[in-house]
Amino acid sequence: MENPEQGIARRSFFKRSAALAGGVVTGTTLSTLGAHMALAHDGRDHRRGRGAEEEPRRSDYGDLHRRPDQNGDVILALPKDFEYVTFSKTGEAFGNGLMVARDHDGMACFAGRGDVVRLIRNHELRNAAGDFTLGVNAPAYLRYDAKGMGGCMTLDFDTRRKRLVRQFVSIGGTFVNCSGGGSLNNSGWLTCEETLAGVNNGFEKPHGYNFLVPAGADAAVAAVALKAMGRFAHEASVADERGIIYQTEDAGNNSGFYRFIPNDPQNLITGGTLQMLAVTGNPTAAMFSGHTVGRRLPVSWVNIPVADPNLEGGQPSCFAQGRAAGGAAFNRLEGLFRGEDRRSMYFISTSGGTSKVPGTSNGYGQLWHYVPADGRLQAQDQLVLAFESPSGSVLEAPDNLCLTPNGGVLFCEDDAINDGDTHALATGVTDVNRLVALGAKGEVFTFAVNLLNESEFAGACFSPDGQVLFVNLFGDGAPGSGMTCAIWGPWKRGPL
Repeated sequence: MENPEQGIARRSFFKRSAALAGGVVTGTTLSTLGAHMALAHDGRDHRRGRGAEEEPRRSDYGDLHRRPDQNGDVILALPKDFEYVTFSKTGEAFGNGLMVARDHDGMACFAGRGDVVRLIRNHELRNAAGDFTLGVNAPAYLRYDAKGMGGCMTLDFDTRRKRLVRQFVSIGGTFVNCSGGGSLNNSGWLTCEETLAGVNNGFEKPHGYNFLVPAGADAAVAAVALKAMGRFAHEASVADERGIIYQTEDAGNNSGFYRFIPNDPQNLITGGTLQMLAVTGNPTAAMFSGHTVGRRLPVSWVNIPVADPNLEGGQPSCFAQGRAAGGAAFNRLEGLFRGEDRRSMYFISTSGGTSKVPGTSNGYGQLWHYVPADGRLQAQDQLVLAFESPSGSVLEAPDNLCLTPNGGVLFCEDDAINDGDTHALATGVTDVNRLVALGAKGEVFTFAVNLLNESEFAGACFSPDGQVLFVNLFGDGAPGSGMTCAIWGPWKRGPL
């Protein structure tokens, strides 16, 4: 899940080590990302200075400690001097007899008024059609599908007082709202359905679309399917500075990386052209494993003739159409985040990688970087494998991600492999999930651990001033198991 640019001067991990030169990723910089293998295993304290007048930054934030929230409940393990509050928990009452929906997922933070920022949060409900148990109860006349219980909530949070100001349902009648991303100029949140369900599954309408939630809306809006952007198992969608929208697909090894060129970037309902990424000189490339960190691959785009296929009637899927035209296949594309140049895109392959999880064909996770041609130093679009996890101890099953204010990358783990990985601080929890950080020079470390349950982290995003990190615990469906956390502390001490 991408989160929109936060209006602060971001120094990406590429730029901070002289990585971008006229929009081109240099081989020297990418080699520093390859250093994560050594950094992850040698145990040394890698530091970097920031000038004689400043104390050197750590390569991490030190040991983690079990930390209580404002209620005294121990939910997270965090580094020393970091604090957090929890709010908007599954099943809590709000408004006129409503309850906070279950399955907290992708999220973005938008500027608000004064100290109050706005969060728009997905709820990835997978209830049976028409089952609204802990679902998103939007007004019936605004729902896309009367039997769809998914959707989004909007939350206004006071970053100075560290408290929730208000929350309300912002869109509903959708299904399996997984992640999303910022629309053009961050005017709204593109919420994505990670499903191909439809009338054959008991719903009144087909699903698998994107929907727009305006950032400034102070009440629920009508859910309108943006069908020209494609019908597939969407994970995330993010607009660049031109209004081109990039999209990830989470469908196992049948996952593509797409872009949508709108006829009118200000009005997505007017349609446009859907395309799928292809590797030049390697039609129908498989990007699952065997690729080299730092190698630049020339890429192009192939058209998807029928963006809204009648899947119930047997029409070929968007992925099948793209593959027939030479498009590349990835293994579970999930998180997507716009680069600081506002045109390149970082995206995650949750199960990609050469090192495999024992007993499976899945890797531990990859981070890809798509860099569009700039017309000067780089004549063709390129794709770069920026990071690949060598083992589960480093990073396992990354899902959402965000670029951090000081130039790092933060991965939200969604370890659904059930391989029994534990953490010393997470007593009684197996299949532990973490927030894993990648610093500007390739250093990898754990920033936070979910001590409450086995659910994933999701929706990581920073406040516009870079002082508060918001992140969700997905939850297990039970009341109180899912929530949003606001984390703050001595960010300048380390690389995030």
